[in-house]
Amino acid sequence: MFALHLSAVSFAYAGGAPLFEDIELHLGPGWTGLCGPNGAGKSTLLGLLSDALSPTAGRVRRDPAGLVVATCPQRVDVCTEAIRAFSWDWDKDTVLTRATLGLEPEALERWSTLSPGERKRWQLGAALAGRPGALLLDEPTNHLDVEGKARLVEALSGYDGVGVIVSHDRALLDALTTQTVFVGGGVEVIGAPYSEAAAQRAATRAAYVAEVTAAQDRARALRAQVADARRTQASAERQNSSGRRMDSRRDHDARSSARKFRVAKAEAAHSRKVGTLAGAAAAVEASVAGHGLKAEVGRALFVDEAHAPVSPLAVVEAPTVRAGERVLLRDVRLVVERGARIRLAGPNGAGKTTLLDAVRAGLRIPTERCLWIGQHQPVEAGRAALDAVRALPPDERGRTLQLVAALGVDPDRLLASAEPSPGEARKLVLARGLAQAPWLVVLDEPTNHLDLPSIERLEAALGQWPGALLLVSHDDAFAAALCDRTWSIERRRVRVE
Repeated sequence: MFALHLSAVSFAYAGGAPLFEDIELHLGPGWTGLCGPNGAGKSTLLGLLSDALSPTAGRVRRDPAGLVVATCPQRVDVCTEAIRAFSWDWDKDTVLTRATLGLEPEALERWSTLSPGERKRWQLGAALAGRPGALLLDEPTNHLDVEGKARLVEALSGYDGVGVIVSHDRALLDALTTQTVFVGGGVEVIGAPYSEAAAQRAATRAAYVAEVTAAQDRARALRAQVADARRTQASAERQNSSGRRMDSRRDHDARSSARKFRVAKAEAAHSRKVGTLAGAAAAVEASVAGHGLKAEVGRALFVDEAHAPVSPLAVVEAPTVRAGERVLLRDVRLVVERGARIRLAGPNGAGKTTLLDAVRAGLRIPTERCLWIGQHQPVEAGRAALDAVRALPPDERGRTLQLVAALGVDPDRLLASAEPSPGEARKLVLARGLAQAPWLVVLDEPTNHLDLPSIERLEAALGQWPGALLLVSHDDAFAAALCDRTWSIERRRVRVE
C-alpha cells in the first residue's frame, strides 16, 4: 500500500511568513485534487511531498521508504532524457500509453515547433512510463485542447498509485479525484471530488458565517444593554445622592434608616445587572474574536473603458502562415474590427499561436494600445512586472494593485515577495495591462495558472469591457461567455463563424 504522510509539518520560505503550520496530511492510492487560491501554497505542498523542499518543522514520510515519486511541473520547455527514453521504449504498456495520449516518436524531431499542449502530453506520458508509486501533477491540462484533455483523463484513470493533481480544471478534477484538499491558511480535506467538496465547503462556511454574524449581533445588543443599564444606574445614584442630602437635614428616625436600606439595595441591584450584562457581552465577544473566520480575498473586477478611435484594429492577408519552414495556414484573410469579440479555435499544433503572431504583425494601431499576453510567460516576466509596478507613480500603482486585489492576490504580500508564483505573475501582468485601458486585448490561454475564483472575476470583467478581444482558450465556458464570433482552424484554413 503506497502512501505519503505529512506529520506536524510547518514551512516558510527564508524571511517570509509561514505558509503552513503544524499540518497533518495522509494520502493513499487514488487521485486527490489540490485546490486553493494562487499563492496559497499548492506548488509548495507538491514540493514538500516530492522532497524538492524540506519542511522547517515536522516530517514528510514515504510508505514504503523507497517509494518513487514523480512530478510533472507546469513548465514544458525541455525535452528531457526521460521523454526521449519514453519515445523509443517499445514495452507493451509504454506503447499503449503513447497510443492513449496520441503520441508518435517521430514528433520529437520537431520538439522546438511542438505546441505546449503536445509537449505536455509527452511530459505526462514519460512520467507514467516510469511507473512511480506517487505521481504529482501541477496544472496538467494547461495548454491541452478538448481531445488532449480526453486522452489525459483516459491515461490517468488507470493509474493506481498515490496521485495528486493541482488544477483549476473542474471537469478533470471531477472525472478523476475522490478527495479534495483545500489549501489556504492550512489544509482542509473533504472526501469528495471538487464540485461536491466545494459545495460542502461553501455550505459549511455559510452556516459558520451565519453563526458568527448572529454572535456579533448578540454582542452588540448586549453592549447596548450595558450602556443603558449604566445610564440608569448613574441616574439612580444621582437621585439617591440628592435624597441622602435631604435625609441628613432631618431627624434620623426609622423612616430615614429604612430609606437608606432601600437605596443601598437598589444600588446593589443596578450594579449586579451592569456586571451581569458586561460579563455576558465580554463572553460573546471573546467567542467571536476566536472564530478564526477570515475575509476572502478578491472582489468584482472593474476595468476602465477605452474606445478605439479607428477601425479595423488589425488586418491579416497572407497566402501562407508558417512556423519556420512548415506551412500551417493558407489563404488567410482576416480583420479585427473595433469592438470585435473573437475566439480562435483549433486543435493543438494547428497554428493558433502562430496566427496570433500574424495578427500582431498586421496591427494598425500602436502596440502600446494592445494588451498581449501569451500562454507561456518566461520566469523573468513575473519579476519584471513586479519591479515595474513597484516603480510606478503612486496613483497608477494604486490602480494596478486594486486590480491585483480584485483578482484575488494580497497586494502587500505580493510587493513583499521576491518572486511571484506563476499564477500571481499572470494576474499581475493582466492587472498591469488592463489598468492602461487598451483598445485590443489578445489573450492566449489566459486561464492557465489562474484559480477558479480569478477565472470567474476575469470573465465578468471582460464581459463588461467594450473593447476588442481576441481569445485563444480551451475553456469552453469562458470563451462562450466572452465571444460571439469564432475563427476556426481546420485543414490549414481559417473559417470565420
